[in-house]
Amino acid sequence: MTSVPAPEGFGDLWTDDRDRQNAAYDAMMKATSDPVPWAYTVWDDVVANLGHHDNHNRAIASQILCNLAVSDPEQRILKALAPLVEVTRDKRFVTARHCLRSLWKIGLAGPAQRAAVMDALAARFADCAPEKNHTLIRNDLVAGLRDLHRATGDETIEQRAMALIETEDDLKYRGKYAKTWRQ
Repeated sequence: MTSVPAPEGFGDLWTDDRDRQNAAYDAMMKATSDPVPWAYTVWDDVVANLGHHDNHNRAIASQILCNLAVSDPEQRILKALAPLVEVTRDKRFVTARHCLRSLWKIGLAGPAQRAAVMDALAARFADCAPEKNHTLIRNDLVAGLRDLHRATGDETIEQRAMALIETEDDLKYRGKYAKTWRQ
């Protein structure tokens, strides 16, 4: 396989200069919203930054990696799913939410990726109960399933989301999650 060079400015994603980093982030999010030929050129770098000491880098890496799933015919994203889910437990909740809000995009890459991300989202819905912000996490997960359903038309996603919502014991939050689904 011929290596396609990373786009100009890609390295700025990991800079300490926030203006350059933000500009690179905006450019790379836009570029990766459609398949790109350079995904595997940057893949390992992006995955490595999921564990970076700087929470900005972790948030950026998680969002870029989720976007790159549509550029991943080798299905490498399936091996990267566990580290991505770990970012949803980040000590900086804002970082976790950035990742949570992007995970659904993995399901756009194909049926295997969709099944894997649906399983990961369902598991995260169940295991977040003891966490401080579990209601926000669950709401983000429902919103992600909604977005995936709208993008794919896959009715099994709605069935899965409704089943998850029904597991919520608190009727107030069950209603909020159902409202999020309908938005």
